[in-house]
Amino acid sequence: MLTFLLKKISYGLLVLAGVVTVVFFLFNLAPGDPVRNLVGENASEQTLQQMRRKLDLDLPLGKRFVLYVNDLSPVSVHNTKSAVSRIYFDEHKYNGLQLFPVGSQRVLFLKYPYLKRSFLSDRNVSEILSDAIPGTVVLAVVSILFALVIGLVMGIISALKRNSIYDRLMLFISALGMAGPSFFVAIIVAWIGAVLWRDRIEIHFFPWLLLLFLIAIGIILRKMEKTTFSMAAWFLGASVLTFSAFMFVAANVSEHSFLMTVFNLPGTGLNMTGSLYGVDVWKGETLELQNMILPVITLMIRPLSVIVQLTRSSLLDVLAQDYVRTARAKGLPEYVVILKHALRNALNPVITAVSGWFASLLAGAVFVEFVFGWKGLGQQMFTAIESQDLPVVMGGVIVIATAFVLINIFVDIIYGWIDPRVRVG
Repeated sequence: MLTFLLKKISYGLLVLAGVVTVVFFLFNLAPGDPVRNLVGENASEQTLQQMRRKLDLDLPLGKRFVLYVNDLSPVSVHNTKSAVSRIYFDEHKYNGLQLFPVGSQRVLFLKYPYLKRSFLSDRNVSEILSDAIPGTVVLAVVSILFALVIGLVMGIISALKRNSIYDRLMLFISALGMAGPSFFVAIIVAWIGAVLWRDRIEIHFFPWLLLLFLIAIGIILRKMEKTTFSMAAWFLGASVLTFSAFMFVAANVSEHSFLMTVFNLPGTGLNMTGSLYGVDVWKGETLELQNMILPVITLMIRPLSVIVQLTRSSLLDVLAQDYVRTARAKGLPEYVVILKHALRNALNPVITAVSGWFASLLAGAVFVEFVFGWKGLGQQMFTAIESQDLPVVMGGVIVIATAFVLINIFVDIIYGWIDPRVRVG
C-alpha cells in the first residue's frame, strides 16, 4: 500500500509540475502590460520601472520562472545576507524552517509555498484564496452530498423497477438535467426561486386537477396495456392538453368561477444574491444558510442526473451476474443482496463520476457564483481575470489542480476499500 501511495503521489507531483509550467508561461506570455494597467496611463517611466522591479517583471522570462518555482516549492534556496537579493528570505513573505547552508550566503529552507502578492491589493495571494476557498468548498460539498444521496436512491429504485413508468420518468428527468448547461440553469433557478416565487406561490385549481386526472387515466391505460406511449411522450401530451384547456377556460368563464380558484402558498423568501456570511448593522457578521439553497440546487442538477443513470446502468449489469443469483438462491433478504452484494460492486463508475464532479465544483463553478453573487473561488478568479491580477489567477489555478490530484489519489484508495477486485497489496 505504501508503494502504491508513493507512486500515486509521484504522478501527482509530475502533473502539478506540468500545470505550474503551463500556467506560468500561458499567463506571462499573454498580451498586455499589467503594470501599465495598475499604475495608469499617465505614470512616469521611473514609476513603471520601480513597479516592474518590485514585481520581478523586469527580468527575462526564464529567470522569472525559476524564481516563481523557487517560491512555490516547499524546499527552496534563499539568501539570508543581502536584502536586495531577488531570493532574500523576507520573514514577512515566507514562513519556514532553516535546514542547512548552501554556500556562504544561501540557505536551504523548508517552507510553505509562496504564491506571490496581488498586483492590485498587494495582499498575499494565499490569504486572498484562503478567504475565498471556504465558500466554494461548502457549496461544493453540500451540492455533491445531496446529489449523491438522492441520485443513488433514485438510481437503485429505477434499476429495480426497470421499464416501469418510474424508470422511464427518471431517465427522462435525468436526460433533461444533463442537457441543461449551468449558465442557463442558474438563470432559471434564480428567476423562479428569487423572483417568480419569492413572495408567494400561486397554484391554479383547474389545470392541476386536469393534469392529475390525465395522469390517472394514463396509468390506468398502462395497467390495461391499451397503449404503448412512453411516459415522456405521454406526460408532454398531458401538459399540452392541460395548458390548452386552462387557456380555454380562462377565456370563457368568469373569474369568480370555482374553476379559476387560486391557492396562494408562502413563497421561498430567498434573495437572488448572497453569500454564506452576511453583515448585519446591529449583529455584525451572521451565518445565512438560506443563501445556499438556490446555488446548491443549480450545482447538484447535472451531477444528480449523471449519478442516477450511472447507478441504474451499473446496478443492472451487476444484478445479472451469477453471484447475485446465487445470493438470492441462498435465501438472503433482497435488501442484503442489493446493498451488500450488488451495490457495493456497482459503485466504481459512480465514485469516478462523483470525484470528477466534486473537483469541478471546487474549481469554482464561476458562472454560478457570479449569478448568485456567492463569494467563492470562482468569483474571485473571475474578478482577477478582469483586472489582469496574474498572481491571483495563477494561484487559483494551482490550488484547483492540487485539489484534482488529491481527490484522484483519495478515490484510488476508496476503490480498494469498496471493490476487492482492485485492491493492492
